[in-house]
Amino acid sequence: LREHVRDSALLCVFFGFSQELNYLRKSYIHQERSFVSAEVGSSVTLQCSYGTEAARYYWYKQSLGQKLQIISISYKFAESGTFHDEFKDNPRFSVENIDGKSQLSISDLKPSDTGTYFCASGISFVFEFGEGATVSVKNPVLENTAWVRQSESGAVQTGSSVTLNCTVQTGSCGGEHSVYWFRHSGESHPGLIYTHRGNSNECEKSQNTQTHTCMYDLPIKNLSKSHAGTYYCAVASCGQVLFGNGTKLDLESEAVSLSLVYFLSAALIFTVILSVLLAFTLHKMHKRNCCQTSGYFCSNLFSPLEILLLFCDLHYAAVNANQLSRSRRHRKSSECVYSAMTQ
Repeated sequence: LREHVRDSALLCVFFGFSQELNYLRKSYIHQERSFVSAEVGSSVTLQCSYGTEAARYYWYKQSLGQKLQIISISYKFAESGTFHDEFKDNPRFSVENIDGKSQLSISDLKPSDTGTYFCASGISFVFEFGEGATVSVKNPVLENTAWVRQSESGAVQTGSSVTLNCTVQTGSCGGEHSVYWFRHSGESHPGLIYTHRGNSNECEKSQNTQTHTCMYDLPIKNLSKSHAGTYYCAVASCGQVLFGNGTKLDLESEAVSLSLVYFLSAALIFTVILSVLLAFTLHKMHKRNCCQTSGYFCSNLFSPLEILLLFCDLHYAAVNANQLSRSRRHRKSSECVYSAMTQ
């Protein structure tokens, strides 16, 4: 009986562990990666889909340079969620759950609502996040004096270096600001790669307009394929976050290498042809000069058999070099005749 109970317990543990592994292999949440730009006072609605196995629904917010903040928690069959912290009792935020889909609505947008919103699901001990939706709230009044400009996009070569520029005008607000660099490639969602803290050494103040203009650089050395993507410069200042248009870096490693191979191959072929032509020209010139001289100076124009007979001191008279080497050379009508006498 004990062995039967033990075997049953082991089977339960095994099947339970297998079920958890199946949860790990599958994805029970779907949130498309997106970027939403909206003006102050407008509204946005973010959507997320859950699988039938998901038991709990979550919404999180992440502001630039800050930790994740939980917005709400919903259970599978609940139509709305429970809000937490600063989102509790805030009528601007609402959650609606219908048929495995969850919608987060934000009304009367404020600059502080700028950030990335993630949906998440909980299944047993497995916790999964969506891709995230970035919301940028713009204030038309402040944007007249505050802006972000980035260097233009371009193609660069693998192994080279490049410096990305970001020019920021924070307007008349004299408070401290922060600058963030993000990289976005087709294979992953935008990720924070560097942070600047504003200081007087990088900024200039205009006496007429009382605006602050700052310049920031992001040097990238020894470029590789992993550096390809679009780089965004974002500034958090005066209670708002401004994004640049982005600088796209395209690497040309394969195209450049192929062009280089074609160029070197053509140069090699040209060099070989030129060498053959020069050798043939020198041979003809030497042959012409030889026909005007006599003795052993023309031995290098003979066939190997003729040279061997000459150096063996064998006597030949009226040797016709043209007949001995006709199968290997086609000479003109003029012929060179030589003889060697034994000493």
